[in-house]
Amino acid sequence: MATAKPWLRHYPEEVAPTGNYPEMNVASMLLASARRYPKRPALYFMGKTMSYARTAQEAAQFAAVLRSLGVRKGDRVALMLPNCPQMVIACFGALMAGAVVVMTNPLYMERELEHQLADSGAKAIVTLDLLHNRIAGVMRRTKLEYVIVTSLKDYLPFPKNFLYPIKMKKDGVSLGVSFNSEVLSWRRLMATPSAVHELEPVDPHEDLALLQYTGGTTGISKGVMLTHANLIANTIQNVTWAYKCVDGEERFLAALPFFHVFGLSVVMLQAVYRAAEMLLLPRFETKPVLELIARKRPTLFPGAPTMYVALLNYPDIGKYDLSSIRACISGSAPLPREVQLKFEDVTGGRLIEGYGLTEASPVTHANNIWEKRKAGIGIPLPDTDARIVDPETGEELPAGEIGELAVSGPQVMKGYWNRPDETAKVLRDGWLHTGDMARMDEDGFFEIVDRKKDMIIASGYNIYPREIEEVLFEHPAVKEAAVAGVPDQYRGETVKAFVVVKDGASVTAAELETFCRERLAAYKVPRKFEFRAALPKTLVGKVLRRQLLEEELLRGASAAGEAKGDSNKQGDK
Repeated sequence: MATAKPWLRHYPEEVAPTGNYPEMNVASMLLASARRYPKRPALYFMGKTMSYARTAQEAAQFAAVLRSLGVRKGDRVALMLPNCPQMVIACFGALMAGAVVVMTNPLYMERELEHQLADSGAKAIVTLDLLHNRIAGVMRRTKLEYVIVTSLKDYLPFPKNFLYPIKMKKDGVSLGVSFNSEVLSWRRLMATPSAVHELEPVDPHEDLALLQYTGGTTGISKGVMLTHANLIANTIQNVTWAYKCVDGEERFLAALPFFHVFGLSVVMLQAVYRAAEMLLLPRFETKPVLELIARKRPTLFPGAPTMYVALLNYPDIGKYDLSSIRACISGSAPLPREVQLKFEDVTGGRLIEGYGLTEASPVTHANNIWEKRKAGIGIPLPDTDARIVDPETGEELPAGEIGELAVSGPQVMKGYWNRPDETAKVLRDGWLHTGDMARMDEDGFFEIVDRKKDMIIASGYNIYPREIEEVLFEHPAVKEAAVAGVPDQYRGETVKAFVVVKDGASVTAAELETFCRERLAAYKVPRKFEFRAALPKTLVGKVLRRQLLEEELLRGASAAGEAKGDSNKQGDK
């Protein structure tokens, strides 16, 4: 059955179904904006502003630094940074040099870092003084040759740059770094005069721009290979969709982390293409975000549902003027309709849901921002095809039926890094099989009805149970463990571990939590533990997570019923 693309009739007149994607290095976008709008603010960070001309100049300097360190085209450069000027400068500088950027989550602990750095073969990494010790612990077990260390104070205005180290010391945080021939100072490198590095020419369809790591249902973290062509295509697709926005005039609230492909593509790359100002937030905190919105007046706010929920639940939200926000794109988790409508009422702007996955750079679907929309993930972006297929046979299903969502388009990855077998499982005949179960209605609007098997999405983070289970299995008292996502009012889902203790052994939930915190990023650590005598299994010994979840939901429904009964009794009195 051929896909009829019924969604095209719901495209705004201003949005063409196909676009033009320049054959170029992604870093060309920054250089182009710097030429067109040299004095336009590019970055705003904690009171300090950098122009597009200055940002491009520093990126070129960093490209020259990498070249002087022996980094060549195709070498991998890891970035372990929050949203700060160094992240933008280092990302575009590495791309200028022809390197492949490896985004690394600053929350990762040594175990997670070692796998990603060893698997990618990264030659250099840029990180903060706050995080340096974690890298020092794994450097000898990777191919890292250089660790470039910067500090948040390096781009803070006076007197914040002076007060920052004092505050960190007062909080008991060590910023001390012993520099040597392998551990290098960002400030010194960037201050050293060097020949300006010319933009490295690339084959945009073959040369990689980004290795973005994503987990799998097996728990194996895989590097998604995204080319320059992939990222340029998705950037222009996103820009085209937000057709009312004006180059050189927009301001993005950069609350989504750039180390996540959603933040990288929808915020950083789209903002640079538009010559928009990015209001950089190293972490999301409700009151500071509201204050920043009221003061700096961002026009665009891509985010995750938990961000909008946190702002709406802030008791004094009415004191802040949020009327500058014209459009918000929500991703990473389902967007509750009541949140959508309430946030639109508070801001006067539009909040729409989209869909994507790392393997597609990431966006494939979005609801119309200013035209017809429906509950769900919307319609495919320009040049993006989508269909619902039978997960067993691959046969396309008619509208209204539930099946696996498959997509194709210029933003779809080249494959998984050094994993041809894994690539072959998801890329078949030009289609990326997402593993997400969905349906398409007669109008061509799509809705996700179930997620990749077993994956947990908590506060917008993708969490894979197998990885946590492996950590729990390392504890000497644990005989068996199963991890699942259980409903949570704020996070959407939260991580729960079901544990069977070895005969004669004993362990508490608090001890297991501490054990996990030493080995996993904080958002992966189970929030709930349940000790059991045994776990439900199939005949071949596979743990039935679905049964555990069903039992959890029944327990929750029973508790809610009892609470309602108690409430009625109180009313009778």
